[in-house]
Amino acid sequence: MSEYQYYEFQALERPLSREEQEQLRAISTRARITATSFTNTYNWGDLSGNPRRMTEHYFDAHLYVTNWGTHRLMLRLPKQALPLHTAQPYCLDHHVQAWTTRTHLLLEMTSEDEGGDWVEGADDSLAALIGVRDELATGDLRPLYLAWLSALTAWELEDDDEEEYHTCPEPPVPAGLGELTASQAALADFLRVDADLLAVAAQASSAAPKKSARPTKKELAPLIAALPQKEKDALLLRLALGPEPRLRTDLMHRLRGNTAPTTVPGRRSAAHLLDASYTRRTERRQRAEHVRAAARDRQPTALARDAEAAWQQIEAHIAAKKTSAYDQAVTLLTELRDAYAHTERDKDFRQRLTRLREDNQRRPGLIHRLDRHGLR
Repeated sequence: MSEYQYYEFQALERPLSREEQEQLRAISTRARITATSFTNTYNWGDLSGNPRRMTEHYFDAHLYVTNWGTHRLMLRLPKQALPLHTAQPYCLDHHVQAWTTRTHLLLEMTSEDEGGDWVEGADDSLAALIGVRDELATGDLRPLYLAWLSALTAWELEDDDEEEYHTCPEPPVPAGLGELTASQAALADFLRVDADLLAVAAQASSAAPKKSARPTKKELAPLIAALPQKEKDALLLRLALGPEPRLRTDLMHRLRGNTAPTTVPGRRSAAHLLDASYTRRTERRQRAEHVRAAARDRQPTALARDAEAAWQQIEAHIAAKKTSAYDQAVTLLTELRDAYAHTERDKDFRQRLTRLREDNQRRPGLIHRLDRHGLR
């Protein structure tokens, strides 16, 4: 299989100018470039530009996926929407990083899994993840906590210093970890967050505040009237200057206040979370194995009890005169043989099988399959 790298960038706050698009074209002659996006796939070679610099100067979101296991999401937000001091507690090694430019905060979240399965032709797109940017901008820190959990799992695999796990503190725990949004669930999947680790972490998370219904004109009118005149003028100026995707979000956030999930101080260490998730995973697997074992024990008895129905189904498969139907008949016969043996009725099965072979001796395809599986 050839090398595969997928790059996608999106501009959300404003469209790219013609000059900016030309600057990006100098980086790649093959990329698909529009006023709001830059996408390219590489099977040989690589992007000549620096994704960090490109995101800092032109874009608000960047996705990078490779067939050797790298998943990376980079987001750019206004400094006032997500201050650096708020993001820093969730940063861990190179897996979660945050830095600022003069006007923005940049957040980079990376997951590496060289041994993971690669699905060629998978739908690699920012579309399912882009919603976390608005969630972060409105104070919902669940995406940051998910990125920290992803980094914690990778850190465990890379490091063998247990002392670090005991001294590494848990960052603030957002409410609603047990009820993720669609975008957050997609992010958890993209960053390969361990489900047991997330379940353990969610035990310290309170319920997220319920979102109210779409506001009515009657509800919004007094809220708008109460805005200071200077603030109204600033909002109208932003509207007059051109399309601005975040304008409505900012206005609604201002009118209705911050309804994003709150956080509580993290009280657990990385070691506590990893140990608890290991215990949960082990217990879950043991329960699943007990269920499977019980099902295996019940299956022969149930199949032997319904033997006549099974024989009728076998005969129907044979009557179809198709190779796939013969295979289904043989599979069911094999299971039925084991069921008869389980109930100590081997003689009954052999007698019935002998009649079946005699009735179908002119079907060489079926007889060959029966012989091959020891059904004589």
